Amino acid sequence: VQAWHARTLHADTGSEPYALYAASNLGSLIALLAYPIVVEPLFSLHAQALSWSVGYGAFILLMGALMYFVTRTAGQAPPVATEAAADDAAPTWSHRLTWVVLAAIPSSLMMGVTTHLTTDVASAPFIWVVPLALYLITFIIAFSTKPAMSEATTLILQAAAVAACASILPFKASNLFLQLFIHLSAFFLTALMCHQALVARRPTPGHLTQFYLWMSFGGVVGGGFNAFLAPVIFNNVWEYPLVLALACLARPWGEGPVERWRWVTFALGCLAAVAAPIATFAAYSGEIGRADILGVSGHDLMLMLVKVALAAAVVCAFLVRRRGIVFFGIITIISLAAEGAGDKVDVLKSWRSFFGVVRQSELQLPQMGGTVRMLSHGTTLHGAQAQDPRWRCRPLVYYAPETPIGQVFSQRQGSMSALRIGAVGLGTGAVAAYTRPGDHLTFFEIDPLVIRVATDPAHFTYTSECAKGQVDYVLGDARLTLAKQPRDQFDILLIDAFSSDSVPAHLLTVEAMKGYLTHIKPDGVLVLHLSNRNLDLRSPAMAVAFAAGGEALLQRHDAAKSSPMLWESSEDALIVARNEKALAAFAADPRWKPTEPVLVRPWTDDYTNLVGALYGRMKERWSWLP
Repeated sequence: VQAWHARTLHADTGSEPYALYAASNLGSLIALLAYPIVVEPLFSLHAQALSWSVGYGAFILLMGALMYFVTRTAGQAPPVATEAAADDAAPTWSHRLTWVVLAAIPSSLMMGVTTHLTTDVASAPFIWVVPLALYLITFIIAFSTKPAMSEATTLILQAAAVAACASILPFKASNLFLQLFIHLSAFFLTALMCHQALVARRPTPGHLTQFYLWMSFGGVVGGGFNAFLAPVIFNNVWEYPLVLALACLARPWGEGPVERWRWVTFALGCLAAVAAPIATFAAYSGEIGRADILGVSGHDLMLMLVKVALAAAVVCAFLVRRRGIVFFGIITIISLAAEGAGDKVDVLKSWRSFFGVVRQSELQLPQMGGTVRMLSHGTTLHGAQAQDPRWRCRPLVYYAPETPIGQVFSQRQGSMSALRIGAVGLGTGAVAAYTRPGDHLTFFEIDPLVIRVATDPAHFTYTSECAKGQVDYVLGDARLTLAKQPRDQFDILLIDAFSSDSVPAHLLTVEAMKGYLTHIKPDGVLVLHLSNRNLDLRSPAMAVAFAAGGEALLQRHDAAKSSPMLWESSEDALIVARNEKALAAFAADPRWKPTEPVLVRPWTDDYTNLVGALYGRMKERWSWLP
């Protein structure tokens, strides 16, 4: 469309065809925001597909009409006298490479900041929408005929945001909203800087087609690096600080030799940054950390020095911002120094797969005999194991004997022998500790990395030391792999895949529930672990259970604060069976309640409503919501 515009209106009036790209990204932004808020909650997938097909058909008709108009207009237009000049200004490979790099940086940063926020800061449903929306807004601003922010303003703000971001990146969030603001600001301003640089280097309208082609290729390169290469070569989200620092090379480098005062400022900033990890080391080791200096503990004084040193380095970085190569150097030093100063001593090991970052960490709990080892995926805890031999084989957190999941295993073991158990979601393998000789437990897990970590005795021993029955593993999407299992097989089928902030909604639909019920025995039970800090999954789960023809009981377990705190967790669980008889023992337990009247539409393979689940959780926290 822009090429047609260039050959017609641009030739006659000189109007800017590139402004249409801003309009197209505005349309993308509206669609991005409308889909989760309006389209998904109100329309089924079939209705969405039908609407899309009708819309696409209308688009083809409009394009045909526009082509007819352009053909007639182009035929009447006089020859363009500047055609030869445009050919003379044909882009070189240097230009094309620059376009690719400037497009790749924002694409990579968008994915990097999203992964970092969900892994290390604060994971929440739809948080990915914010960086993507900001990414589209940068295109709108950069390609507008009257940009809302000038290049000079962008460069000033970008320097401040990136320097601040580099200094706080490795630290745990003490002020959540401040960290979110700094990270998103650094990403937004860096992406805007690159896109404004792209606009400044755009070719004449006669070459805009290849300009967009190479720009799109750059976006693919940036996204591909994060999606395919980074999980293989990194064990953490290192691509985010790496690309953030490299993006500083896209700033203007200035002309002539670097002034002496900038080199002095650069050196002072580097020295201040290097002082931060040294102060951290002193705070946690040696006599300085234990000393009392002017009424202040050496430990606290050194940690205060870390903040002062990094703040000084940030100021120095801002002062040298006009020289891109110098700014890149000091940002790199600040990033490395902050990583050393913010090293999390509780994290023993981290791994990475295409499903995210998995970390093993430790916590000291005297009531559990000392060290408790934990496994987390992003900001979600997926299990823990005490290292004291007295407690090593006691399931903890969601799987403790006091929790609904623990109650189900205890009741079934008391009334049945040789249990056949299925569990979707491995975690640390804690439920394997419930198996007895003759029991058979099958874990269904999608991430091979989790299987490798959970089954390695060097990390966790639930499956190797604590399990007394047979334990095996099925790798793949649980919906697909369960479908291949025999019918009427399981005494207990545990679906434990909903505690993270990326809920696999396809495992909580009517069709999925019907499949689960066919795989349990007539007297078997299905247990849905529905604990989620951001989504109310109880209502859709109850609606799904009824729609699938099952009988259900609900328990909302609150870990008693006055208990010995053997590390049990508060938990929401729904137990479902084919008939009331299978639930009779649980119905007699006052902790299990009949399910409440269902007012929500059950989720199906054709309809889900995550926004509704999010709003349901918000209503629990803020009762004033309608």
